[in-house]
Amino acid sequence: MFRWCHRSRLVPHMVLVSGVPGVGKTTLMQKIVYDWVKGDLYQRFSFVFFFKFRELNRWDKVSLETLILHHYPYLWQQLENILQDPEKLLFIFDGLDESNQTMDFTSRHLCSDPKQPERCGHIVVSLVRKSLLNGCSVLMTSRPTRLASMDCRDFQRMVEISGFFTEERKIYFDNFFRDPELAEKAFTYVRQNDTLYTFCYLPSYCWIICTVLSRSFQTTSSDQQVSLLPRTVTQLFAIYVANILSNHSLEKSGAQKLLQSMGWMAEHGVMNHTIIFDDRDLESFHVDNKSKLLSSFLMESEEPVSYSFLHLTVQEFFSAFVHYADYSPEKLQESLEKAKSYPDGRGEMFLRFLCGLSDATTRSLLTGYLDTQAAQASRDVITWLKNFMAGGGEEGGERLEAGEEERLEERGEGERLDYKERLLRTFFYLFETRNKVLVQESLQSHRTLDLSDVRLSALDCTVLSFIMECCSHIQGLHLSDCSIGPEGLERLAPGLHNLRDLRYKSSRLLLHRDPQ
Repeated sequence: MFRWCHRSRLVPHMVLVSGVPGVGKTTLMQKIVYDWVKGDLYQRFSFVFFFKFRELNRWDKVSLETLILHHYPYLWQQLENILQDPEKLLFIFDGLDESNQTMDFTSRHLCSDPKQPERCGHIVVSLVRKSLLNGCSVLMTSRPTRLASMDCRDFQRMVEISGFFTEERKIYFDNFFRDPELAEKAFTYVRQNDTLYTFCYLPSYCWIICTVLSRSFQTTSSDQQVSLLPRTVTQLFAIYVANILSNHSLEKSGAQKLLQSMGWMAEHGVMNHTIIFDDRDLESFHVDNKSKLLSSFLMESEEPVSYSFLHLTVQEFFSAFVHYADYSPEKLQESLEKAKSYPDGRGEMFLRFLCGLSDATTRSLLTGYLDTQAAQASRDVITWLKNFMAGGGEEGGERLEAGEEERLEERGEGERLDYKERLLRTFFYLFETRNKVLVQESLQSHRTLDLSDVRLSALDCTVLSFIMECCSHIQGLHLSDCSIGPEGLERLAPGLHNLRDLRYKSSRLLLHRDPQ
């Protein structure tokens, strides 16, 4: 990532790594530090400083020196000399999407003194803009949703983590299951289900799938079919949570109470960019920190004592689930409006899970832990989604309707691309609901879908295929320059049979087309 770049004709010092939730951004950063310590990577750097934005959220104003010494106190005698040679320093900032601070990389108000207390976001921007420790290198990670609302031109290299390829998924299963026969059985089972197999390109989802299957295979005979087969991301997490609950001795009433209190804390965190909680937060939301079930979903850290969910996506699932476990129409409406209004994308997974749980089959996976009015919560979400599709897609309220692409031709390329990406996001909401009637109603005015220039992953193609299969009236699909790989094409194929107009000029699809 710090090698000579032929396009820009320089050695990058500012590198931004992008990736969807669960694709392995944090793991990659940890691996980089590990390889550097071993002497296998980036030996041009004498010091590597690793920070997580979720931990930086605790600070109000702090100097760069204080920040470094807080994490690396043993450097206190050397630090002043270390900072004199910035070319040998690498700063890693992990999880920009988890930061609660505004990050304006176009700001002219920058700092240059590592001893001067500033807001953490201001320090990060100043490092990237080279006013602070000019010559140092910065490596940063983020979800794409946060980057969509930012100017990232100061980063000289943009890297995207694509997740596991086929052979890597097989290796993961072989490593997860120590028994080779069980590993082969589990992988074959997943390989036969397109949706499940597509999920496996994300390492964190791969772990959840393997965890669920390992328990299922242990409790079923070799000839018995595993009963729970997730078709959506919401179902995947619902099955994961249901497995934990079914193997726990806590009474359902006690478990439901904990899920509710933990869910409201999760929801508050998602809406306010809070990922780390302390005892005061647990007390405020009535979370019993002595419950044995708590450790199944929260990690506890010491010095000082703090708590965080096993993964941000787990927190996002609980933030949506609580609206079905402890229904309040006022809170639900307020959260829906908040989630769609955040330009940094913090509400995106929350909305997907909320839409996914509107499906009765999905909710049934957690029967016994739901509010008696969970069905009403579902109706509220469906109503909101209909309104969202009809004209509430953004705060400005642009309609997601047929003909919008043509009207956008008169505007800039950025606005056209923004519309297409917004449309793809709504497809994910619809996909999670599994409600084919709702899909047809929502897209009844569309005759052509144009997603040209939007990079489509295999999971995006799975979602798009579902939309196309539901909407036989859609006869045109434009996918030029979408960088669709062979697996994406395989997932997309079932939804193409009704099309009269398929455009994929200059797309990587051409590279995989059968020459016959």
